[in-house]
Amino acid sequence: MAHPQPPESDPQSPSAPTAPAKSPRVGLFVTCLVDMFRPSIGFATLKLLEDAGCTVVVPAAQTCCGQPAFNSGDNKDTRAIATQVIEAFEGLDYVVAPSGSCAGMIREHYPELFADDPAMAQRAQHVAKRTYELTSFLVDVLGVTKVDAAMAGTVTYHDSCSGLRELEVKVQPRRLLAGVSGLSLTELPGAEVCCGFGGTFCVKYPEISDKMVTNKAEEIVATGADTLLAGDLGCLLNMAGKLKRLGAETKVRHVAEVLAGMTDTPAIGDPAASLPNKER
Repeated sequence: MAHPQPPESDPQSPSAPTAPAKSPRVGLFVTCLVDMFRPSIGFATLKLLEDAGCTVVVPAAQTCCGQPAFNSGDNKDTRAIATQVIEAFEGLDYVVAPSGSCAGMIREHYPELFADDPAMAQRAQHVAKRTYELTSFLVDVLGVTKVDAAMAGTVTYHDSCSGLRELEVKVQPRRLLAGVSGLSLTELPGAEVCCGFGGTFCVKYPEISDKMVTNKAEEIVATGADTLLAGDLGCLLNMAGKLKRLGAETKVRHVAEVLAGMTDTPAIGDPAASLPNKER
């Protein structure tokens, strides 16, 4: 079977993306956690991309990015998962995920999975080079400087490990949040310190993970911010759970929801947030 070739506008490196097409076709990589626990993040991402002039495609064949298997050393299953993702997103101008973790997996690790298969490695590289975390794509590729959103209150921000260290996502969300009307950002001490989730890390080392998230939650509360924001749902679920167990009143949201002006839904961890729509 012939496979579609990457578009000519394909970026050549993370630091030097080419100018996007007038209306780039963007594949939305929804992520497992967003699909299962917080679909509103996916809809917020869709709105932000369409508002920025993108034509958004959501491939029905997309699956998990394969990171849990990869982190567990199961390269065989990871390759099978990666192959399906690559086939689902080939031919699009870009792939965008509301997650530095999933985007980092595709961008940084897919090519190495197929080091012994040159043809597949090339296909993986084509998709990897076009994959971005949401705020990085909006700022670094599309040149978005301001979003049409408003939210009264004070927020603080946690930098997820994968987005920060693999994709250099740091200033982009803050730059966009600065344009949200009525919003004030209070920086979180240790914003770059892991929350303790780490995917399978929290399962392998639960006591260490709990200590890390406890420290993080205490620092969040100390900022006095009304709301905690981040770009990865795994981190947010972990921190929201600990904040609730500590009795904190801090709300928790994904940055995409705020940037899209979609904050009418209950915050992460609030009772109504986990109910199906028909039961709300």
